[in-house]
Amino acid sequence: MTIHDIRPEIFPWFRYDGYSFSLGLTDDTTAWLSGHSASEFDVETKHIVVRGGMTEQAQTAYAKVEAVLKAAGFDFGDVVRVVENVTAHGADQYADAVAVRERIFGENRPTIVTVMVERLLRPAAFIEIEVTATKSKVQRSGGQGDTDLRRSVITEVEDGTVYLPTMLPIDETGNVVFEGDFAAQYRYCLERAGELLASIGLDLSHVVKTLDYSTLETREVYRKCGRARKELLGPVYPCAAGILMDRLHAPGVMIAIDVMASRHIPVAVNPGWKRYETLTYNPGIKAGRMLFMSGFAALDMETQEAIFPGDVLAQTQYIYESINKVLEAAGGGPENLIKTIEYVCTDGLADYRRVSEVRKRLLREPWPASTGAICSGLLRPEFLIEVDPMAIFL
Repeated sequence: MTIHDIRPEIFPWFRYDGYSFSLGLTDDTTAWLSGHSASEFDVETKHIVVRGGMTEQAQTAYAKVEAVLKAAGFDFGDVVRVVENVTAHGADQYADAVAVRERIFGENRPTIVTVMVERLLRPAAFIEIEVTATKSKVQRSGGQGDTDLRRSVITEVEDGTVYLPTMLPIDETGNVVFEGDFAAQYRYCLERAGELLASIGLDLSHVVKTLDYSTLETREVYRKCGRARKELLGPVYPCAAGILMDRLHAPGVMIAIDVMASRHIPVAVNPGWKRYETLTYNPGIKAGRMLFMSGFAALDMETQEAIFPGDVLAQTQYIYESINKVLEAAGGGPENLIKTIEYVCTDGLADYRRVSEVRKRLLREPWPASTGAICSGLLRPEFLIEVDPMAIFL
């Protein structure tokens, strides 16, 4: 069994050859897709454009997703996880995207993760959608009384990976809890994740990855989440990443957490970086065939200083070199990488197109699936980009 890229014979939106990412990758059992927006090549202007409001854009994005899935022998009924990257200027039309999604998936109930981003790489885009699909055995739990802000559908796939929906500090009545208290909201989200895991006989010790989205105001108090992580997670701490956004899912929400877990016993993967000995997360977690990894930015692993300030290309090179060191420590290399999410700050956009040069130099074909989004900031103000990777060992 090998990983190969998905290459639709008919993909009318743009020519996908030449990029440093694939439309999607598959091992013929599972498919991991890049994020897809409504971008398409306009033959008159000779430029990539995005047309329409949220409904039309969501329909176009899902049409692209369907074409990629079909080329790999999958369909919407095989989708187990949907990540919706919704922009600040598209958030007020989010209900229209939900209506499109519900119509497309019908009785299928994939786990839904909604990420509120500053904007997408195409300025006119309101939404970018990435999906994971599988033909293997799937078990689902929850879903009763779901709302857009409080979801409970969790999906466990045959390889032991467990996908949870977006965890928000929203109670059963739809109210924000612990307004103004970042640490309390963070703890609430982890406890909520623990409740969902308990419904399938697991607990927070099975968590392998947390991806935190918090508001800009939390940068100065972000360290306060460490106590909740230390008390609730572990004994093998999961991977983690922290991204800052101007706006989250509802007024008063300071944190949203994307959580992944596994039936397998988590094994920490560390190339020898001592800084992680005092932290509540690890650079990598091996769980079954999956290698989950923390988000990487341009942080010197010895001095813990931010490096290459103002240079997004140098930062990206350092990041992918660090990712490759984790892959090597796990017994693999860049050929095992199946997915990346690149969060870039507005100050890094001028040279961001050239990041593809770095990827082609340090990664391997078939290029991993990838999603790019613009964030309001990262946990260190010197950081211009953070990369969230995932790998597989067959």
